[in-house]
Amino acid sequence: MKTLSVMKIRQNATIPARQTKGSVGYDIAACIDEDITVMPGETRMVGSGIAIALDYGYAAFIYARSGLATKHGIAPANCVGVIDSDYRGEIIVGLRNMSKVPFVVRHGDRIAQMVVAKCSLPEIVSCDSLCQTERGAGGFGSTGGASAADA
Repeated sequence: MKTLSVMKIRQNATIPARQTKGSVGYDIAACIDEDITVMPGETRMVGSGIAIALDYGYAAFIYARSGLATKHGIAPANCVGVIDSDYRGEIIVGLRNMSKVPFVVRHGDRIAQMVVAKCSLPEIVSCDSLCQTERGAGGFGSTGGASAADA
């Protein structure tokens, strides 16, 4: 996918942009008529004023902006939002306030980042058994701790 078509649904919306040459995430900005206060423990829906057209086999993933999450406790409520290739509606971010203080979102604030990725879409086949591996069904913590002291 060489280009991503972005349509402004609202005239005062901000087109997503990468902040540095090496950035993979495109910042998503709030497009709102009035400030939104997200109270502690609350989730508020914040519109971006844009829609996108992804090619089939691609998806856009909406992630937290690290500064908002680590400094203010503000991140997408669903951790990672998924935008499918056939969705053409407005990108809306459900922002969750995990801090103990209210947080104000203003028009133009960068509220999330979007990463576009090619996705494998395999045909699902039901089976009675799976090939074996050394790990097998070992789950959480089955490969050892984070350090020798945890082993």
